[in-house]
Amino acid sequence: MRYDDLFARAEAHARAFLATLPERQVNARTPDPSVPDPATLSASVPPLDVLDSLAAYIDQGSVATPGPRYFGFVTGGSFPVAVAADWLVSVWDQNAAFHVLSPAMARIEDVTAAWLLDVFGLPSGASVGFVTGATMANVTGLAAARHEVLRRAGWDVEADGLQGAPRLEVIIGAGAHASIDTAARFLGFGTTNLVRVAADGQGRMIPAALQAALARTTGPTIVCLQAGHVNTGAFDPFPALIEIAHACGAWVHVDGAFGLWAKAVDGLRHLADGVERADSWGVDAHKWLNVPYDSGIAIVAHPAAHRASMAQRASYLLRAEGERRDGMDWTPEASRRARAVPIYAVLKSLGRDGLATLVSGNCERARQMAERLRPQAGLTILNDVVLNQVLVRVRSRSGENVTPAVIARVQQAGVCWVGGTTWEKEPAMRIAISNWSTTAEDIDRSAVSIVGAAAAVV
Repeated sequence: MRYDDLFARAEAHARAFLATLPERQVNARTPDPSVPDPATLSASVPPLDVLDSLAAYIDQGSVATPGPRYFGFVTGGSFPVAVAADWLVSVWDQNAAFHVLSPAMARIEDVTAAWLLDVFGLPSGASVGFVTGATMANVTGLAAARHEVLRRAGWDVEADGLQGAPRLEVIIGAGAHASIDTAARFLGFGTTNLVRVAADGQGRMIPAALQAALARTTGPTIVCLQAGHVNTGAFDPFPALIEIAHACGAWVHVDGAFGLWAKAVDGLRHLADGVERADSWGVDAHKWLNVPYDSGIAIVAHPAAHRASMAQRASYLLRAEGERRDGMDWTPEASRRARAVPIYAVLKSLGRDGLATLVSGNCERARQMAERLRPQAGLTILNDVVLNQVLVRVRSRSGENVTPAVIARVQQAGVCWVGGTTWEKEPAMRIAISNWSTTAEDIDRSAVSIVGAAAAVV
């Protein structure tokens, strides 16, 4: 089978799918049960038929997460230039592990890393790794943190592991994202050992609570802060918190999965003032840069710690002299696709002004959604809408929290998709707006659906 025929069929299916996104019902239809795949692999199937069957399955069973009215998670969508660049990544099939495998990809990673550091206002000498998503970005940053704080205590964790190591304290906010718990499991910290300190009514860590927690620690310490709370969009008060942490010798890691992109906008940059003084940062490019999955970014202010915690060493991995980029020095993986290419393509296509317009536009749409919902009977906006998150609670006339029932109706209707969460120990609705194609009309249509669902329940 020739590439030309397969590419033509794949393009036809891609065009058909993309054409439906603006008006597609956001919820998934149930796949046809009469055409399941066999339980075991059997006879070969012509490649064109494989593509056709895949397209049929996806048409029935997929959720329109790349579309303009998917607000359930901070997923973003994919700019056309990012999709096209990602197709080329698969065609080129370049391994971005180290320089000798693809000098071109090594150079693109270098350029993209420099652009990102500039956009985020982070130290120009920081190291950057292109990983799968925000979870692995946090794992990578915290692995570098683990290396450094234990090195200062005289322990080589890469060589000797954690058995017998000085006790390491990891302090997080009460509203820290679940990916920090995942990182704690990966890295041997354990979730029950995490020290969770109090947050305010928007989920921001309270400086006095951090000070008190640090006063109870005596050994190597890591403090995890947050840029963009997953429910409210709030930012921890970085100047005070980082000063307190550094005064006690702690490493500061910032989970900035989507919130760090606020640094690209003049009118939002103040939300993350002081974040540049941290030691490591985790970001997700799919969330707000709108590139295809998977695309995370791990950034570390101390390259030696970053490389020590990640780099592979083997006799067959002969390194050239000099400081040419080997991508495997900065990520948990060796073999991987060239994830930096779609990031490069979007940044170069948008430029600074276009990136700022993307982020600020989604924030404007979030404010618009809050304005549409706020006057409605039974609906309460629970957060200060400072970024792209709108947190809503719905109560019946008797005062019962009926938010889950409203969410179910909205999801079933399929005009938009909103997610559920828990806020202050009660159910709430989370609306996250991060897609490049979401318009004011999309918000109005979605608000009508939410209000209608609430009216039917209240």
